[in-house]
Amino acid sequence: MTDIERTELLVIGAGPYGLTTAAHAKRQGIETLVLGEPMSFWRENMPAKMMLRSGPDWHMDVAQQHTMMAFLAERGVDSADVDPIPISLFLEYADWFREQAGVEVEPDLVEDLAKPNGRFEATLRSGRRVAADAVVAAPGISRFGVVPEWVERSLSPERWSHTCELVHFEELRGKRVLIVGGRQSAFEWAALLADEGTAEVHVVHRHDPPDFAPADWSFVDPLMDLTVEVPGWFRKLPQEEREAVAKRFWAGGRLKLEPWLTPRLTSPPVHRHPHASIEECREEDKGIRVRLSTGENLMVDHVVLATGYKPDMKKVPYLSGVVGSMELADGFPVLDENFQTSLPGLFVTGFPATRDFGPFFGFVRGCVPAATLTVEGLMKARTLG
Repeated sequence: MTDIERTELLVIGAGPYGLTTAAHAKRQGIETLVLGEPMSFWRENMPAKMMLRSGPDWHMDVAQQHTMMAFLAERGVDSADVDPIPISLFLEYADWFREQAGVEVEPDLVEDLAKPNGRFEATLRSGRRVAADAVVAAPGISRFGVVPEWVERSLSPERWSHTCELVHFEELRGKRVLIVGGRQSAFEWAALLADEGTAEVHVVHRHDPPDFAPADWSFVDPLMDLTVEVPGWFRKLPQEEREAVAKRFWAGGRLKLEPWLTPRLTSPPVHRHPHASIEECREEDKGIRVRLSTGENLMVDHVVLATGYKPDMKKVPYLSGVVGSMELADGFPVLDENFQTSLPGLFVTGFPATRDFGPFFGFVRGCVPAATLTVEGLMKARTLG
């Protein structure tokens, strides 16, 4: 039988949340093993020409040393010259941060996680086995794409794709494309398709037309401070107030899109269909016939789903051995004030935490407060142990 390696903390996932948590845990003297491919979703599931909505003040260091601003300063780059921030630059920052923080990532993947005798045991793809006192799972969003029921019923697999899968656009050059959704990803993918030479792009969404104006995210900062200073403040809010926070976030981050997209939506023209939904969709010899709720009929070659993401922890393969011991609420993990699940020692961070901690934890801005609280919880458990 393969010998079992041991570590105090196992971090599964090497995206922004996993790396930030690992760096802070390491700084606190917690023996940490990080498994995964560094920033793999960002490298493999985001288009190379994508731009970020965040500013240079969003970073991954709880100690406030290895920040994005520090990275730019070291390279002699004025932050005003990288607005918006290209994804390639953020990936360079992530690599720099990992190096500066001394976080080593082993490119092995967890196949299975169990907790048989009070400690976690992970079986890796390589055949290795690792025992850990605690586990931080940072599963990201790759498995959580929302696919409307009518899509798989009406379309062949090659006729549609979710934005998280569509990162190369060459095959759609000269084609007619329908994008379902009206948020940033819908219009950014429309711009990328237009850049690539798509013949037609139609964007269909139910809400009002978005306003193309600079987003002001400053309102998030005091909420992040509250998250750290007042344990469980978001979950303790009355439902009305939680909805108000979500609505403000929606208005600032969903109904307001970046103005640098506008000039890229004109050649070829991107046709916008607000206040509309898909009534019928069927494949024909000439393409896909789509009937909208407005009565319009479109003929396209491919459908792109910019329909967002919804956590469902049962879709995370490596958690299959422990998910039955986790309390879930509509697919989300139920977390305590330190991001710990109902299975002691198992912490879940990032996007799946948005139900209990607020919508901003789907963005890089939430990395630092999430790592702060998670490591605080790990230190409490260490003291009690």
